[in-house]
Amino acid sequence: MAEKQNSTSGLDVPREARQRLLPRLKPNPDAFGHATESFARFMGTPQFLMWMSVFCLIWLLWNTFGPESLRFDSAALGFTALTLMLSLQASYAAPLLLLAQNRQDDRDKVTLQQDRQRAERNLSDTEYLTRELASLRITLREVATRDFVRSELRTVLEELLESQEKDDRQRRRKKKVSDATSSLPRVPAEAESTSES
Repeated sequence: MAEKQNSTSGLDVPREARQRLLPRLKPNPDAFGHATESFARFMGTPQFLMWMSVFCLIWLLWNTFGPESLRFDSAALGFTALTLMLSLQASYAAPLLLLAQNRQDDRDKVTLQQDRQRAERNLSDTEYLTRELASLRITLREVATRDFVRSELRTVLEELLESQEKDDRQRRRKKKVSDATSSLPRVPAEAESTSES
């Protein structure tokens, strides 16, 4: 029976959305934020302070020295309307300044995040280039450079020249020996055999 009451009471069924009398106000956040930032920047300038001072001075002078019938704020009551206007302006200025500050903080976060990503990319690029330079240095140690090849060719050429000189010397010696032996008188073969015995 308790289950029947729960299902009939409608607690398990969501309510339907009520119709609003006035449409919901949905300003464009970017346009509104841009306008508030512009106004907040203007409020922080010397021009704003000067115009605000001129406005207050005119208000005070008009309500103090102006025609009695055209005064709208009483000096006897301490310029209550001016005080209320300045309070109203301050009550709107504070949230506008906070909104502008929040947008600036969001931009700063995005900028910081992008800077961090850029720094990480730069670090990885630098590490990659360092590794590549190290591998190139190692590879260049194994590769024959022009000076190394020239020195090796010089050494081989010197060795070839030395061996050619040796061969020339040996040929000259052989020629001398053959010339010397050819200039000696010939001994008959019988005389050689007798000298041996």
